[in-house]
Amino acid sequence: MNQIPGGLRTDQQPPMAIPLRHFVLALGFLVVGVGAGTVMALTSLPGLSGLARLHVLLVGWIAMTIMGAMTQFVPVWSGVTIHSRRLAVAQLWLVTGGLLGFAAALLAGALAWLPVAGALMLLGVWTFVYNIGRTLARARPSDFTERHFALALACFALVAPLGVLLATDFATPVFDSLPVGRLEVHLAHATVALFGALLATVVGALFQLGKMFTQAEPDRYDERLLALEQLCFPTGLVLLAFGRGLTLEALARIGAVALLVGLAAFAVVVGRLLAGATVERSPMIDRYWVVVGSLLAWIALAAPTWWADPLAYGSLFGHPDGRGILLYGVFGFVVIGSLYHIVPFIVWIERYSDRLGFEKVPMIDDLYDDRLERADFWTTLVGFGGLAAGPLVGLPPAVLAASSALATVGVALFVANVLLTIHRHGPDGIGGVLSSALESGEESAGVESSGPDVDVSPER
Repeated sequence: MNQIPGGLRTDQQPPMAIPLRHFVLALGFLVVGVGAGTVMALTSLPGLSGLARLHVLLVGWIAMTIMGAMTQFVPVWSGVTIHSRRLAVAQLWLVTGGLLGFAAALLAGALAWLPVAGALMLLGVWTFVYNIGRTLARARPSDFTERHFALALACFALVAPLGVLLATDFATPVFDSLPVGRLEVHLAHATVALFGALLATVVGALFQLGKMFTQAEPDRYDERLLALEQLCFPTGLVLLAFGRGLTLEALARIGAVALLVGLAAFAVVVGRLLAGATVERSPMIDRYWVVVGSLLAWIALAAPTWWADPLAYGSLFGHPDGRGILLYGVFGFVVIGSLYHIVPFIVWIERYSDRLGFEKVPMIDDLYDDRLERADFWTTLVGFGGLAAGPLVGLPPAVLAASSALATVGVALFVANVLLTIHRHGPDGIGGVLSSALESGEESAGVESSGPDVDVSPER
């Protein structure tokens, strides 16, 4: 898609440095997480390296990207100003500091420090939930995306204290006096995090972004499927989480079925939007096809596993060997595809929007390097594909190591492309994104009279 968004309010530009800081740091965590995977395929790392790497990817890369994207685009989509830009800055450094401490403690075996690091992450996540929650509360009426974002925020608010509880138990047993055990809390924590905080955000954003990038509109059949998703997915998530936390197998099984039905309906809608695209190929459309295919494949694998035993630790991610499909195929490609528009969009607004109509300016898709984009797509597709399929078909270790190396190269190309976009077109470059401080006059708490950054849809 090579077009400029209409209805720009160049006098009320988005605060570029805030979301871009989130994205730049998230890309750093992505490189660390994928690189660590390559190292772990060849040798072992000290301490609880697997748990550290998982949190670096899920919290440092995906969740931090979500935090930056919501901070930027909830005001744009909902037509309200962000509640507080200072809180948006604070949330980033609290989560970053907490995650660095958490991963370091796991690698060093210094488990007594886990509660401290977990408390920092808790404070950062709750700051994010409060700030975006106050912003969303002013949006009326709530649409599909906003309802899913509200669900995701509730899950973020719940998953953080559960994580601190689990982190504390590494150093001091806390479940001896509780009516639930560590395994049950761990299952509930992971369920709320993966399928609530992360996947609910993906569903809400992907619907809006899918329509934007395909220039296609859902028909009556799609609307029925979306209604089914809005009934089944949230209900299934709640039932699955409670069923796992309270060891109620029948409840968890009903929740698992409902959640999968809702996700399948949503995947069909996005697939139909992609098939009906009226624009030429784009990095987003290509990667969203991978997301749809991966989501449907993961559902097919998870359904019999969750039906047989939704409480087993091995079925935490669905099928025991399907974790890579969910993490790489769904979460990985939706984040990479979305950032190929979000980062150039933010940079374009800051650098070129006020020049539109006065001089020749580049299109949004002209800001990144097309050759690097194509190279990173095929490299990550083959690399992540090998990592995801390896456990399912029993690929030899050498093939898995090669797939991990390819994925690392693909991720490096993607990160380089995004950082070059910021470096070449951002007013202050990458250093300015990380070092610039907000002026006091930028605070926007409680300011509802300001217009949105982009015109609100006619439905508003």
